[in-house]
Amino acid sequence: MRKNKIFIYQLLPRLFGNSATGNKQNGTIEENGCGKFKDISDTVLQKIKENGYTHVWYIGILAHASATDYTRFGIPAEYPEIIKGKAGSPYAIRDYYDVDPDLSINIPRRMQEFEALIHRTHKAGLKVIIDNVPNHVARNYRSVSKPDDTSDLGEDDDPFTGFSPQNNFYYLPGNELEIQLPPDKLAKSTYKESPAKATGNDCFTHRPTQYDWYETVKLNYGVDYLSGKSEHFDPVPDTWVKMRDILLFWAEKRIDGFRCDMAEMVPLVFWQWVIPQVKIKYPGIIFLAEIYNPAAYRNFLHDNAFDYLYDKVGLYDVLRDVSSGYRSSADITFVLNSVGDIQHQMLNFLENHDEQRLASDYFLKEGENGKAAMIVTCCINRNPVMVYAGQELGEKGMDEEGFSGKNGRTTIFDYWSVDTLRRWNNQGNWDESLLTQKERSLQNFYSRLIRLCNEEEALSNGSFYDLMSANYENRNFDSTRLFAFMRGTKRSLLLVVVNFDKKEQECTVHIPVHAFSFFDRIDTGKGILTPLLKTDSGEISYSVEHPFKIKLAACTGEIYRISF
Repeated sequence: MRKNKIFIYQLLPRLFGNSATGNKQNGTIEENGCGKFKDISDTVLQKIKENGYTHVWYIGILAHASATDYTRFGIPAEYPEIIKGKAGSPYAIRDYYDVDPDLSINIPRRMQEFEALIHRTHKAGLKVIIDNVPNHVARNYRSVSKPDDTSDLGEDDDPFTGFSPQNNFYYLPGNELEIQLPPDKLAKSTYKESPAKATGNDCFTHRPTQYDWYETVKLNYGVDYLSGKSEHFDPVPDTWVKMRDILLFWAEKRIDGFRCDMAEMVPLVFWQWVIPQVKIKYPGIIFLAEIYNPAAYRNFLHDNAFDYLYDKVGLYDVLRDVSSGYRSSADITFVLNSVGDIQHQMLNFLENHDEQRLASDYFLKEGENGKAAMIVTCCINRNPVMVYAGQELGEKGMDEEGFSGKNGRTTIFDYWSVDTLRRWNNQGNWDESLLTQKERSLQNFYSRLIRLCNEEEALSNGSFYDLMSANYENRNFDSTRLFAFMRGTKRSLLLVVVNFDKKEQECTVHIPVHAFSFFDRIDTGKGILTPLLKTDSGEISYSVEHPFKIKLAACTGEIYRISF
């Protein structure tokens, strides 16, 4: 049975639907506005579907600590000095059983509004992914929405014991929390924590700095960090049970997948325990791990653990360097070989909320300069691919929003609106006329490329054949700036060639006889290459006597159908 490639469109509703134009640095929600669930309309979702995506990853859904006061709705008061930015980090969860009130029109009905978004997403033929944030919670975590028969995190803890397998947090008895913040923040501080809890980034001191994840506290899964990381998994730690119930709570709302934040900071045995339990009840659900340690990749995929893993320190890092001119394109081959047997389970991407925008001044400066890398990202194998909202429009991420600063990333901490997304979404109406010609052209490239990946069986399900080794001695092929490979099945055969150079390249590509036999095809010595991306380009004929020549514009590439 034919299986489509997964294409994930990642968006932060707070930014995606915000139509306000008068952004003020460090502005409040009243000053800068905020996107809502309703702004992700049927029209917008249908357009996302038409552009070839299969899943939407909504980030910032879970209720997280912010500087906005919602106490009149029964939501606990916040402490701005332990919050990053006015809107707060989507990964400092204050209530696992609630959605963020910022995203709601009718705050008492905020959960129903999110459930309506799930329904709209499914109606558009898309699947829903949300975050699971298992390693840490907001400093002042307290659930007001948990089921009546559920005890809260830390409710039954013994805070006078530094470590206990049945505690949900790690404590530092005899020490009050003293976050090392700038004087202006400390002067306004009213938050007290005694005894201090360990900080989310495995910081076991009562004096975390502004460079730590000081807004969070670490959850205890039975590993005693205070005594040589000894493991205490029998009986099952209380945090395991609570996190399983949280996952099941969201799965019951017809969530189709979880992206698990910093998954490797949580014991692998927990994932091997919990994921099968969720999948027994919800067999189609997927688990995607944010992970940065290649030595742990295979462990996190085997024994009933994750379906997919981030490929950040592998393909992303190499493609970034190759695109920027710091490394040879031949290095792509070596990084692919390092995950060869599990490549189909690696999530490929060029942007996400943690990384600098392709078009930022700190990366490639223009979105068009990322086309070659995007073709490789999408076409290299049958694994899932992710695009961050605005990437396909050439969003630069060069705003100085507030806490985030001018760093080439789109803020996740501030109330803000993003120029390209604001014009594309147009208050849920989607109006392409508000985009520039360059933005429309780039968006059309992304749409054509992504749709091709599922229209062409060779890309969605075919095998991969690297042509680089066959062309290292080819004088008409620059193996430092070009990259070539084939994808194919018995019925379909494609050639992919990309140019990472800042200038046009003309090349020939040597395809060895073994490549055709690899795909159970016979090379007749004569054939036709039909371009699939730039469809207004002419076909290229080739024969043994007349090798074909390809012209590739700067920073882009082409996918050719090979026919005989």
